[in-house]
Amino acid sequence: MAQERLLQALSYAVACCGFLTLWVSGTFGILATVLYLGAIALAWRLEGTRWQISERAGTVMIVLALPAFYLAWRLQAIPVHGVENAVAGMLARMILALSAIKLLQRKKDRDWVFLHLMTFFSVLLAAGLSISPLYLASFILYIIVVVATIVVWENVSSARRTRLRKAARKDSPADHPSLTKLAGVSLAIVSFTVFLAVPLFFVLPRVGGAGFGGSDGGVATYSGFSDTVRLGGIGRIQQSDRVVMRVQTAPSELAGADGYYRGVALDTFDGLSWSKSRPQSRETLLAAPDDRIVIDDRKPYSQLVEQEIYLEPIDTPILFGQPRILEVTSGVSALYRDSYESLAYSRTGERMSYTVVSDISTPTAAQLRMDNAPYGHDIERYLELPEHYDKRIFSLAQTVTQKAADRYGKALAVRDYLRSSYGYTLEQKAGGDQPLSDFLFNVREGHCEYFATAMAIMLRTQGIATRVVNGFHGGDYNSASGVTVVRQRNAHSWVEVYFPREGQWVLFDPTPAAGRNLGGGGFSGLTGQISKYLDALETVWIQYFVAFDSHGQAAISRSVRASAREADSALTALLAETARTIADWWRDIRGDSGQAARAWAITYFAVGLLLLAALILLLRQAVRVLKVRGQHWRRRLFGARSENPDADAIFFELVQMLERKGYVRRHSQTPLEFARSVPFPEVGKVTSLYNRIRFAGDKSAARDLRNEARGLLAELERSLQSS
Repeated sequence: MAQERLLQALSYAVACCGFLTLWVSGTFGILATVLYLGAIALAWRLEGTRWQISERAGTVMIVLALPAFYLAWRLQAIPVHGVENAVAGMLARMILALSAIKLLQRKKDRDWVFLHLMTFFSVLLAAGLSISPLYLASFILYIIVVVATIVVWENVSSARRTRLRKAARKDSPADHPSLTKLAGVSLAIVSFTVFLAVPLFFVLPRVGGAGFGGSDGGVATYSGFSDTVRLGGIGRIQQSDRVVMRVQTAPSELAGADGYYRGVALDTFDGLSWSKSRPQSRETLLAAPDDRIVIDDRKPYSQLVEQEIYLEPIDTPILFGQPRILEVTSGVSALYRDSYESLAYSRTGERMSYTVVSDISTPTAAQLRMDNAPYGHDIERYLELPEHYDKRIFSLAQTVTQKAADRYGKALAVRDYLRSSYGYTLEQKAGGDQPLSDFLFNVREGHCEYFATAMAIMLRTQGIATRVVNGFHGGDYNSASGVTVVRQRNAHSWVEVYFPREGQWVLFDPTPAAGRNLGGGGFSGLTGQISKYLDALETVWIQYFVAFDSHGQAAISRSVRASAREADSALTALLAETARTIADWWRDIRGDSGQAARAWAITYFAVGLLLLAALILLLRQAVRVLKVRGQHWRRRLFGARSENPDADAIFFELVQMLERKGYVRRHSQTPLEFARSVPFPEVGKVTSLYNRIRFAGDKSAARDLRNEARGLLAELERSLQSS
């Protein structure tokens, strides 16, 4: 009974492990978690009592649950928590519901098998949903518990068979579980699970939202990265520490640098918010066969930075990167570039990994000071002012820029003035119908959007083309993983000023230092150090597991195709070379190249035949030896074992020695019958010692008998060599 109870406990543990693998994926909310754990606790409490659900009632409930969940999915009656894939989320709930029904009913062996199958499917489903390194730990725990369950189940089954034979009055030894069988079944279960989970890992995208720093859903972007940005939106985003992306930079010395990750650029300001005057204008850029999408041409003086970006699910199709992106490599077939050099892709709300190459070089200050060329008509929209704006802004801009003689000098003057004369705060203080005027002339405090808007409008009043850019700035550099962790609090706005002679938009950030230094403190102190290594672990998991999406799948597919082409080319070349060699040899055999060549060709042919015959003989002998050894090890592993394994080793050595001389033991022969059929007296003596060693109770006596048998084997070997 203790073994039966242990088996029940382990089966419940298997069900808990299946739930755990799904739970770490962020699939379930608090309600679903409480309901399932409550069902497990109730089922354990009712186990073996009359309050359990009958088998018939459980079957009816399972049959009714399948269409019920289908209707719930079609009607979206059950919210899918934290999973972008609604089908996978509903399927996970259905599996747990079926498992709960089975746990609550009276169970036979087939019901336990059904329960274990449901758990197995939940583990496989979690492989496609989870992005947390905790999934790996839960998967390992599941494997350990399953193997333990198999061992106990075999013990229980053996005890049951023994009781049944005794009840039937059959004289038979007690049925003990075979360790070899247990090991084989356990290995088969583990291998089967791994062999099914690995292909799913390569095929299914990871769509979950769990992790050490995971959230309950996708990263909310509020208004920070939409086509319309109202003043104050960035302030709300910066209140959150949720991770937006992880960035690995090459060259590595730039990894912890003061990076700007450009998102959207906006050109029209109506006094309250920024928007795009041409939201529908965009160009489709298709991926090359190697998944590379070229965005812009490289310049001779380009300073290139390559970044691997792991973007969390966010409610925007924007791709982020350092200003002036040149190329992107990802798993998407196309990107869309608007007239503001912003990049977007078709999938929204999914985890994304991509490699971006950017040119971070800028013209020198001397070049920019000389750039006073007139603007073209295509730049006029970047000079427009709100229909109603406070004219004091024009006067303030004139005062600030009166000593500057060029565009670059005026841009620097406005930037430095805003940095030094105004304070930074995340509080929403400026407001009213003219929030920009309230910020400049009354409150004199604000966050980055106010500073960027103030600089853009002040420069426009002076005839300088500007636009506001929203993205992210800075981040927490993790030295343990070499990755910069960018969070929502790193959301930022800055200004781009256009210089027509250089044909380039140049970045200016008017926000004071307090608003630009939003990173760097995330991994300080004791808790920060712990967080650093946990984040490094999660980064490794994301890099090599979670981020293995269609980009990685396509890379493997290309590699396999290339290897197949190389193998096909090599095989074709080998066959062609073989055909040429045979043709040349046949011409030599016919005497087309003279008698000397013919003689050599015949000699080569004869030597080849001899080598082939020798190889066949060697292979035949090797097969015989392997067959004998295989029979021996099968007998040792699966046959009856003697009390003293040294006896088997002695008899095996004897049989091997005789087989080399052509005396092969038939399967029907006992050791003594085989000894009588061999014309060597030492064989009978060794066989007799073999039987005595097998059943020797005294270890010292067995050792003496073994030494005597070894001596006889040596004498037999000398006799066989001389015969």
